[in-house]
Amino acid sequence: MCSRKCFRMPTLVICGVLLTIVLVCITGITLTNSINISNIVKLREKVASDSAAANGGHQAAQTRAALVEQQYSTLQQHHLSKSDLNYISAATHPRNLQRLLGTAQPHSVQQQQAAQPNKIVIEIGLRSSNSNSNSNTDSSSSNSNSIGAINLMPMPHMLQAADALMEGNVDSISLPAAAPATTQTPPTTTTSAATTTAAAATTAATTTTTTAAAAAAAAEQVLDIVDHNPAGIQFERRAHVKQMMEHAWHNYKLYAWGKNELRPLSQRPHSGSIFGSYDLGATIVDGLDTLYIMGLQKEYKEGRDWIERRFSLDNISAELSVFETNIRFVGGMLTLYAFTGDPMYKEKAQHVADKLLPAFQTPTGIPYALVNTKTGMAKNYGWASGGSSILSEFGTLHLEFAYLSDITGNPLYRERVQTIRQVLKEIEKPKGLYPNFLNPKTGKWGQQHMSLGALGDSYYEYLLKAWLQSGQTDEEAREMFDDAMLAIIDKMVRVSPNGLTYVSDLKFDRLEHKMDHLACFSGGLFALGAATRQNHHTDKYMEVGKGITNTCHESYIRTPTQLGPEAFRFSEAAEARALRSQEKYYILRPETFESYFVLWRLTHDQKYRDWGWQAVQALEKHCRTPHGYCGLRNVYQQEPQKDDVQQSFFLAETLKYLYLLFSDDSVLPLDEWVFNTEAHPLPIKGANIYYRKAAVTLPASNAS
Repeated sequence: MCSRKCFRMPTLVICGVLLTIVLVCITGITLTNSINISNIVKLREKVASDSAAANGGHQAAQTRAALVEQQYSTLQQHHLSKSDLNYISAATHPRNLQRLLGTAQPHSVQQQQAAQPNKIVIEIGLRSSNSNSNSNTDSSSSNSNSIGAINLMPMPHMLQAADALMEGNVDSISLPAAAPATTQTPPTTTTSAATTTAAAATTAATTTTTTAAAAAAAAEQVLDIVDHNPAGIQFERRAHVKQMMEHAWHNYKLYAWGKNELRPLSQRPHSGSIFGSYDLGATIVDGLDTLYIMGLQKEYKEGRDWIERRFSLDNISAELSVFETNIRFVGGMLTLYAFTGDPMYKEKAQHVADKLLPAFQTPTGIPYALVNTKTGMAKNYGWASGGSSILSEFGTLHLEFAYLSDITGNPLYRERVQTIRQVLKEIEKPKGLYPNFLNPKTGKWGQQHMSLGALGDSYYEYLLKAWLQSGQTDEEAREMFDDAMLAIIDKMVRVSPNGLTYVSDLKFDRLEHKMDHLACFSGGLFALGAATRQNHHTDKYMEVGKGITNTCHESYIRTPTQLGPEAFRFSEAAEARALRSQEKYYILRPETFESYFVLWRLTHDQKYRDWGWQAVQALEKHCRTPHGYCGLRNVYQQEPQKDDVQQSFFLAETLKYLYLLFSDDSVLPLDEWVFNTEAHPLPIKGANIYYRKAAVTLPASNAS
């Protein structure tokens, strides 16, 4: 028989084994929960933000952030603190933190192991009361716990996770973003992402009864930018312009993301822009369609994600320009909707337009220039001829508002701009010309100042383009355009002694013999008017269009920088040259390049492409900096000082027109697309499958 000492040895061995098992269990629990805390601490804000990107809206982001905070607090209740993170060495830290977004159903640990037998995936889950409490699932599936209850691993899985952590054998830690408590979705229903997005937009829109199926079908039509005729492309030049866009975008992203514009020299946001210091992302919204056209999909998706998550005017208490907000934000969103069919863009465009509507509440229907998007208070600039509205501003709303009515089915927007049209059609016009100022209360003209440049320019542009956008059915717009252009040719267009055609400002019946850089767009406008209707004005329109474009080119090549001044004059002493110091700057404007682009498309004269390339080289030499592009304070200096502003329209217009100048005509053909005054292409009704007209239109009485 064995002695008492013989019995004591097995007992000690057994106790030791049991103690080891207990210590392993405790270590596994501690390490696993420490990993949970570590990653929740680091990612709780990131998860909330990224989850919101997937589902949209700040409210969803705040809900998810609160749930993650609750999970972190629950872990703390298990008496784990940040000091416990010291147990995690660099060798055992997971290599990847994978976020499973809200709509994805978490896989069980066993399923993950089956997919990757040599690695394990540690999941940190949030249980929801939406789970079926009567279902028979494995230990890692959700049960009917309270919303936000912590989903701690069962003991066997925790031990397995602990072993894997100590061996460095962890493939990823999955942190699902929990959705807020909502009505349970039947588990048998499967909805594609495109259908879900389209259906959500249809439900949210108060102005259309289009079915989700129809919306999804429309969303499937996505514009592909394809070169159908490679022989018509100047590849090296176009690639260079694309690289310029990448340089401008990446530096904006680096130093001013979400702000309105970049200051490249200072490497910070430009708070003095026309949209102030509010985070409206003007460069994002303005430049996004250019990224799309150039095929920069990664950058495009970054911008789209920001718009979905962050863009809103709901909490912006600022006086915004109705004109600038319309052409950049409404116009940009409408173009992106036409390109993609993504209902988010349509909703955002309508959101912005609705914020502008209070400005139209005047006795005449002529809108004020400024509106507070939070209070709805509107007013005009104090300097504008006794509180008048400005022709180029209230006259440059038609394309966007008419198209918005067509795609939402709400006639209200078209009615607002049609009211403006009728006021301008019926009012008496001195010598057939439109002064730049109109009082919105009395309906009477202000100062007798006429211009095809600043304060007047884009009104005339929108008369022609409204006719084009309508599929050439809006004859009223075309007639008003022809009447205005013939009066301008007669009273304001002149030819210099050396043969340069220019369009002068007219003040109180006196020609100033000064032309704004802004008026350089009119070369393309006259040419487009000539090409789209053959009549006895056609030849004259084309002659004037070519002449003005040539003059604007001369204003560029007569400077040491080969870039044009803000305004230039014609006299016995000088032609196409700025004479005053406040006229000598260049702020990356696009109007001359716009005319190059239009004239190239209509004539295929190689000189327009060559002129454009000269401008590209000048921009690279004088305006490029290591952190973006700047304007110049004096184009007549050999080494001009830079103004430290990268305008949003540089990405929206300047680089877009230069890129299209070197592209084939099949890229955004002019018989299918019409460009708004910020170079955002809008589809032509009846000629473009991407017009995306709403299936149902509300009656006018219900529109408001």
